[in-house]
Amino acid sequence: MGHVSRDHGPGRSEREFPLDSEAMHDELDRRSAGVADQVVAWRRHLHRHPELSNREVNTARLVADQLRALGLDEVRTGIAGHGVVGVLRGGVPGERVVALRADMDALPVRDLCGTDFAAEVVDADYPGGPFPVSHACGHDCHTAALLGAATVLAGVRDRLPGTVLLVFQPAEEGPPVTEEGGARAMVAAGAFADPVPTMAFGLHVTPHPKGYVGYRVGNQYGASTLVRIVVTGEQTHGSTPWQGIDPMPAVGAVLTGIGQLYRQVSAFDPVTVSIGHVEDVGRFNIVGQTVTLWGTVRCVEESDMASVQRRLTTLAEHSAAAYGATASVEYLQSVPPVHNSGPWVEAGLPTFRRVVGEERVVETGGTLGYDDVSEFVSRFGGLYVMLGVQDAALDATGRPVPVPGGRGLVTNHNPRFYADDDTLVTGVRLHAHVAYDHLAGTLVPRGAG
Repeated sequence: MGHVSRDHGPGRSEREFPLDSEAMHDELDRRSAGVADQVVAWRRHLHRHPELSNREVNTARLVADQLRALGLDEVRTGIAGHGVVGVLRGGVPGERVVALRADMDALPVRDLCGTDFAAEVVDADYPGGPFPVSHACGHDCHTAALLGAATVLAGVRDRLPGTVLLVFQPAEEGPPVTEEGGARAMVAAGAFADPVPTMAFGLHVTPHPKGYVGYRVGNQYGASTLVRIVVTGEQTHGSTPWQGIDPMPAVGAVLTGIGQLYRQVSAFDPVTVSIGHVEDVGRFNIVGQTVTLWGTVRCVEESDMASVQRRLTTLAEHSAAAYGATASVEYLQSVPPVHNSGPWVEAGLPTFRRVVGEERVVETGGTLGYDDVSEFVSRFGGLYVMLGVQDAALDATGRPVPVPGGRGLVTNHNPRFYADDDTLVTGVRLHAHVAYDHLAGTLVPRGAG
């Protein structure tokens, strides 16, 4: 077969790359460095102009315009709302298809990141609003990095042995409950019917040391569902509560009882039930008719979800009944866990180590966060990893800690969440290297050929 270079990584005795792969990797890095400033500019523009789930109109327009400017074979728009898919067919024959994914939507959170490109957007028309809007989860970084990777890969399309799908997804954070959206809706809309991916890949920026890649064999992110609990009583004047049925005591019992649900499932597989929003219809001198609780249920193991839902439903119904009220419980927008299989991780580690260095590729624990990229990874195989973007170091136990003089550790969804611009090019390189290695047949599970 001729000369090959070999990468000896733990868990794999030998990795072989075609003759020109080393030169190709160098070319991908050179082109990534060349687009780095533009990626930062895209990120800052997107950060300054965030849009909520299923409202990513201008974000999708920017993405589609940039993809068209690259001369891709196809740019498909309007998928499951505002989804965009660019199709880049390589100039070398190849059967593999890699889907690179970035989410585009922002959060109803104030922007307190402290930069001169902080958002000041308020969406007055969004259901339940008005809401301040910001990219407090870093999807601006994801979108900009994938646009950068699209630019890099389009520049070497004549040497790509297969097809790249550049997937820009709306509504990862979840659409309004009366609407469809997100990854599952993109699949249902046929976004991956032709061509069908042989791998899906994505990354998420997190409060880990800058430039570190975190991975986990097994469930990287947990299973999730949205829960809506409506407690109904009988409205009356606040001066005569005995003439009605007050739903508030039942709501209090539900909120208190949730704290005991953890004791009813195995302590070895974490779960959490969080109520993030309470809606009452009434005023200070009215005992209202209904109170609605909105929350989320998370499980590391998807098999625990049915049990937690059953127990939460029982708690709500019986607590309401104890106060003469009733309760209805609905579970909406279920998302499966993000699962990185052992064979896929084994195949991907040499690529990650080449991009960021062996010492910067670290195994992480599981998280009860969710990401509906799981809809892609579970269907097509692939990997989802974390990219550190904050002023941090790892302590002796492998946990991130803030570095002296830095900006601290700020978790996603916090109004002060920040991401280091200089690390974005690492995201570009990860996408580009993963895409090429998969298409070239070197990033595939053992035995898959």
